[in-house]
Amino acid sequence: MKLGANSVLFGGYSMETAFKYLAMAGYDGIELSAIDGMSEHLVLDRWQEVAPEIKRLAKEYNLQLLAMEQPSQDPVKMEKAFQAAVEIGIPIVNCGPGGRSDDEETLQQSIESLGRLSEMAERYGVTLCVKAHVGASIYNTPTTLRAMEAVASPAFGIDMDPSHIWRAGENPVEAIAAVISRVKHVHIRDCKGRQQSPGKPEDQANGRGDIDLVGYIRVLHENGYAGPLNLEIIGAKDYSLEQCCIIAAESRGHMQACLQACGAR
Repeated sequence: MKLGANSVLFGGYSMETAFKYLAMAGYDGIELSAIDGMSEHLVLDRWQEVAPEIKRLAKEYNLQLLAMEQPSQDPVKMEKAFQAAVEIGIPIVNCGPGGRSDDEETLQQSIESLGRLSEMAERYGVTLCVKAHVGASIYNTPTTLRAMEAVASPAFGIDMDPSHIWRAGENPVEAIAAVISRVKHVHIRDCKGRQQSPGKPEDQANGRGDIDLVGYIRVLHENGYAGPLNLEIIGAKDYSLEQCCIIAAESRGHMQACLQACGAR
């Protein structure tokens, strides 16, 4: 598994700041945030302008470009994401499911949209992943399985985030085992409690919450998962640089310990 972090943790700072301090913390790679309002990193409306800088930073800081997160399923925005991914050398584009929980109509709309976007991803030679998200149409294991069954494209995969599954009232260790056959990306963070919000950024740091992340990573290892394991901490845009660095370093240490505990490193 490749240990990375989403640059959104450093959303209040420059893209180079994210590269610099994630490299210092010992990460293997980075997931670029293309999340409007949370960062000004990979801005898709001017991706041609920022692409050379991203490639320079990846080389200078020796970080693999593991993925990109762009939450919208808007086809115009998603095509820009795929074009940027091809030019920059990003293999995976992560999006959100949209819709509303326990609403069959929006679930069907989301699945149909993911099917069309997966065909587009296939044409561009990249992988599209979606994750279960609290409050959205795909939010737990049963709805994730519905998407897996309906979208047959080899360019489609599941992005698993234990904090969303935990807040949906499930056991993430059991949930990851149920969908592992199509998991192509993993977002990871901890969570205290099962409330709607993931909590304060420091409480999302791996090891500070209630989730069995050791067991979660063990299932990934036992099933031969060798893809990205990307930390995703949201809500830290106004945090000091020191706070962001501490969260990144603490979580990287916990991730490494989890890998060592299950014999993956």
